[in-house]
Amino acid sequence: QVQLVESGGGLVQAGGSLRLDCAASGRIFGINVMAWYRQAPGKQRELVAALTSGGSTNYVDSVKGRFTISRDGAKNTVYLQMNSLKPEDTAVYYCKLSTMLGGNYWGQGTQVTVSS
Repeated sequence: QVQLVESGGGLVQAGGSLRLDCAASGRIFGINVMAWYRQAPGKQRELVAALTSGGSTNYVDSVKGRFTISRDGAKNTVYLQMNSLKPEDTAVYYCKLSTMLGGNYWGQGTQVTVSS
């Protein structure tokens, strides 16, 4: 089993910063992609940022230049540094781990609220 535990969410004013952490543990074989998704009330879950095992990154247009995804391979932890936060960034943020064998695992989610 693979477990993902997110932390770092909270309430912040517009223009502020937060860092989300996602620690993976358990029987992990061959991480392919680690990613962050978010889901705002009444909206579909969307991909925010992804990081492949080869180091390639992908961001949704709305966060480019403000968010940075990174990983500590030794700790199996992925981070999402969020700067210049906007009220429209308010959502529950989820971590997802995809393995090379096709396994997909999700964290429980962490709430990010940006006040105007």
